[in-house]
Amino acid sequence: MTINWPRFTELIRSHQRFLLTSHVRPDCDALGSELGMAHVLEALGKDVRIVNGQATPPNIAFIDPAKRIGVIHQTVKPKDLDDREVLLVLDTSAWAQLGPMSEVVKATKAKKMILDHHLSSDDLGAEAFKNVQAEATGRLVIEAADHLGVTLTEKMATPLYAAIATDTGWYRFPSSTSETYRFAARLIDAGAKPSAIYNALYEQDTLGRMKLRGIILARIIAELDGRLAYTHVLLEDFQKTGSLPSDTEDAINMLLAIAGTQFAVIFVQLSADSYKISFRSRCQVDCSKLAEQFSGGGHKAAAGATLAGNLPDVQSRVLDAVRVAMR
Repeated sequence: MTINWPRFTELIRSHQRFLLTSHVRPDCDALGSELGMAHVLEALGKDVRIVNGQATPPNIAFIDPAKRIGVIHQTVKPKDLDDREVLLVLDTSAWAQLGPMSEVVKATKAKKMILDHHLSSDDLGAEAFKNVQAEATGRLVIEAADHLGVTLTEKMATPLYAAIATDTGWYRFPSSTSETYRFAARLIDAGAKPSAIYNALYEQDTLGRMKLRGIILARIIAELDGRLAYTHVLLEDFQKTGSLPSDTEDAINMLLAIAGTQFAVIFVQLSADSYKISFRSRCQVDCSKLAEQFSGGGHKAAAGATLAGNLPDVQSRVLDAVRVAMR
């Protein structure tokens, strides 16, 4: 899918006050894309605010050293955003993923735009600029900068490098191409420091995060001759280990490290009666199509959804669908 960049740049250049937002349980692609885009817009003299539905997880807070990302109903009131002319949603096109910011998106009188690389999409009443072949929304922000005539700076490069590196599994996922490395090289030339970003991401774990990983690994169950692996996390596990829900990010990839595993699922309890389900595929099974069965979405190799119910019920429904897809 080719993005209509002339139209994108027309909308950017013809407005002054922007609001950027992304999905709940924000990852580095969400946050990095927001911060990178904010700096791009500010290089053009625009007035930019970033407000999300949930706070930035502590383990990736390094990405926002100025702490400029606001949280709706916590540090920012909806009425504070009434003066925005454009609301740009990055790295999602789904109502469910906007969380509390969905209220703002529905109520705003601002022009609404989407910049995203996910296949799944809802009608947000926005003009969508999507490329589902892109490995990360961070890559699309770089392309936006190019079309807007903005030179990359270190302030842009650091969050955008984190966005692309994490969404490609540090360049090990099939979505990585030679072009991905060329974009990464440009970010390094602009001032991104891969070793420092990697250290901040993967070498600053809390004791609680490490203990939680132990629980996740201990609960792994393998089926279908080892081709399917799944595990789960309960609310009590966070309290027991002193960890946070954000500490489950990337945990599913540990299941794919098991020899012979082709598909992985992790169930993370969000409340007394709801679970976040994450899918990862190394076979012909399309994660996005599975997620859509449960009102979720994502990519072919990685997707997710949220389901109401108790763990046995949720696991039964999801795993039955996975087993059918893997036959």
